[in-house]
Amino acid sequence: MASDQDTVRVLRAIFNDMPRAPQGLTGEQTVSWIRDTLRSYAGGEMAYMIENITRNAMLDIVLRLREDGYLKDDAAFENTLGQLATPAGRQTFMDWCIQAQKSVDATARLLNRAKRSVTEPAPAFAPSLSDVRRFVAGEPSGPGPLFHEYVAREDVQGVGVFEQAPERVHEFDWGFVVEEPAAWHVYLPQAWRQGTVAYFERFLLAWYQEAGTGMDAPPQGGNLPEGLMVEPGIGSFSCLTLIASPEAVSPALRRWLGEVFIAQMLPPMAGRALDDDYDFPLGLPAVF
Repeated sequence: MASDQDTVRVLRAIFNDMPRAPQGLTGEQTVSWIRDTLRSYAGGEMAYMIENITRNAMLDIVLRLREDGYLKDDAAFENTLGQLATPAGRQTFMDWCIQAQKSVDATARLLNRAKRSVTEPAPAFAPSLSDVRRFVAGEPSGPGPLFHEYVAREDVQGVGVFEQAPERVHEFDWGFVVEEPAAWHVYLPQAWRQGTVAYFERFLLAWYQEAGTGMDAPPQGGNLPEGLMVEPGIGSFSCLTLIASPEAVSPALRRWLGEVFIAQMLPPMAGRALDDDYDFPLGLPAVF
């Protein structure tokens, strides 16, 4: 295992330029200092939380490499500490981690192809017609057990999602949808239980495939509504986010979201995205 001294040195290198509370503050003063720091941080509170999460991820990676990777070499460890002490160095290190993970993922996909035939995953769920009608009618169910399970997670609280309960929650047997005036965020329990971050890209690829975007095949869900855009769920820590231009928001769009997207497109999309052995076809648009 990495020694306590190694851990302290990595912490100091990675967090050397993050704001630190002055010594000698009372509890009340400390809370006030934290609040002011979050508000004044470049990009706001969400940027501060994401930066902390990113740096903590780096800490875990470096300590693991110190234990059983190339950083067992003291010279390499010293060089990495110096690299992590600067913004440019941290960015270079994270870029290396991302490329390494992509290489690992690509190798895993090749091995999966070699050992199995390509099969089409079954739809992840079968929507209830009554639930679809309730969504189309614009009648939120409100937060239910799945919503409460999600918001109780440590990673969700760490990112700061739903610090205030959303006004419109549509909960189903298969997950829930949080509705904003012109946006709909989709959450499935299999994704957050298995690590939401891993599925940002897969759900967007599943959308491209099902919608026929960037492919020669026609859209499986029929013609897509004009003014509707789809984004990865990074901003809302969800599987997928659908956004409508103001002029596109209408009863017809809501009907399409319920009867086409939720009832027809989302079940096979989720089946493919949540099956880690499923390889999306070539020719889909690049996600990140």
